[in-house]
Amino acid sequence: MFTYPFEEQSYLKMLEPDDASELFLLTWNSMDRLKKWLPLIGSNRRQEDTEAFIKSSLLQLSENNGFQAGIWHQDKIAGVIGFHYVNWYNRTTSIGYWIGDGFEGKGLITKACRAMIQQAFDTWQLTRVEIRAAEENVKSRSIPEKLGFTQEGKIRQAELLQGEYVDHIVYGLLAEEWKKQQSQNN
Repeated sequence: MFTYPFEEQSYLKMLEPDDASELFLLTWNSMDRLKKWLPLIGSNRRQEDTEAFIKSSLLQLSENNGFQAGIWHQDKIAGVIGFHYVNWYNRTTSIGYWIGDGFEGKGLITKACRAMIQQAFDTWQLTRVEIRAAEENVKSRSIPEKLGFTQEGKIRQAELLQGEYVDHIVYGLLAEEWKKQQSQNN
């Protein structure tokens, strides 16, 4: 299965059924923090729920509509990152991510996003990558800001979180902007 190293002790790996137990424990142990920003994660109450998520992500891959990968650090699953979808006609996608308790502050999400952006632009030849985050989710919003995305706007009442609607900030990055960044960094 797909494995993509992005630093010495960290890599992305396609989620597989054998990962369900470890992923479930990470999700469960991080639930209090994650459910504030990821409402569907609260439905992950049993290992079977994690198995169903992995199965759906493999179906997503088989339909050529993106994928979900585990973020691994020192051979432990640290979080999940993936493409929500791929719009092949318009050559666009959207990235989502989360990091488990004990793995925050290591730059793993930023580096994993960089790897996903490379996949989108350099391998798949897409033209646009989008990241959306709740307006108050400062940590999540810092990722696209660090990676040179442009804040493009706000979608009002975009998501129901904890019984209240929150606004999303939309960030976009174009292939030509990414290539310019890469040439300036080399």
